[in-house]
Amino acid sequence: METAQLELLVESLDGAGLGPHLCVSPDGSRILALRHGGRILGLFPSECDRSFFWTNRAISAGETAREWAASREWHNSGGDRTWLAPEVDFYFPDFPSLEKYRPPIEFDPGNYRLEVAGGFPILSNRFTVRAPGQQRSFECEVVKRVSAAPDPGPCDGLEYAGYTLTTSLRLLPPLPEAPWRVGLWNLLQMPHGGELLVPTSSLAEVRVLFGSIGSDDLEISARMVRYRMRAQGNHKLGIGPAPLTGRAGYLYQEGGDACLIARNFHVDPAGEYVDIPWSEPPGPGAAFQACNIDSDLGSFSELEYHAPALVSSSGATFCEDSSVVWAFRGSPALIRKAATELLPDGAQRGAQ
Repeated sequence: METAQLELLVESLDGAGLGPHLCVSPDGSRILALRHGGRILGLFPSECDRSFFWTNRAISAGETAREWAASREWHNSGGDRTWLAPEVDFYFPDFPSLEKYRPPIEFDPGNYRLEVAGGFPILSNRFTVRAPGQQRSFECEVVKRVSAAPDPGPCDGLEYAGYTLTTSLRLLPPLPEAPWRVGLWNLLQMPHGGELLVPTSSLAEVRVLFGSIGSDDLEISARMVRYRMRAQGNHKLGIGPAPLTGRAGYLYQEGGDACLIARNFHVDPAGEYVDIPWSEPPGPGAAFQACNIDSDLGSFSELEYHAPALVSSSGATFCEDSSVVWAFRGSPALIRKAATELLPDGAQRGAQ
């Protein structure tokens, strides 16, 4: 995306009333936040105006952006978003029927406020949402604070951009009648067709949550899960907390360049992870997930992680989570080297 195109995107978003804010990190890289939906929509290195993230084309022009904003469809703009878990409890308004899926508008797009502190955005949303799967309603406040993330320096010669995201969830009185559970769920939407690398400390149990993932696309070894996210349709996998190292990355081609997006996140092996397969009874949930989408919803890949949830049995009503996103662009050889440094055991065959 050339500079003029980036300027047009910001103008388009502003003209549609979506509340864009472009900030510049100390290293010159740029972060495009969006009040509508509380998202980090774009991430750009200092000398290139091509975002590392997937962005919905509908919002790139003023007329279509206004139509999109006025529509009653799910407003999936792209980038880095925050949802609530468990999915089966919040996203099926006719539960226990799983026929109709709809993200609650209370938190997507929500009614976020966007403030700026120290040059970086703070996004906050206070709302009431019903969880049909729990037959409970929650009064919540979600706050997302963005700050700088220095280049971890896996190798020289690469374009870089990154940020730190600190997300908090507070349950407000009156609390619902016990038992209840609710947790933070953060995810990145990236261009489709790349390869996901998830380093592990041991052989991971990978559960296919929906769709069908072919053996050619999924490789599980003692120290790595590789998922080639290139299939048509909608497919998703999940991994429990025990084998995770707290880091995952996504490699994809962009013309003659290769790109790597890596996320560093906290994992608590003893934490309450509550996102479970839709059709199974409550039990241990996933801490990491990956979703491959190539359908009428769009064409993108999602790198997702969950924070340990708030549950009524603990009495806690506040949690805070922090993660770091690093993104690189350059020659395939240098990107492979960066992936090998940042994702142990990874990328020997990635970005080829």
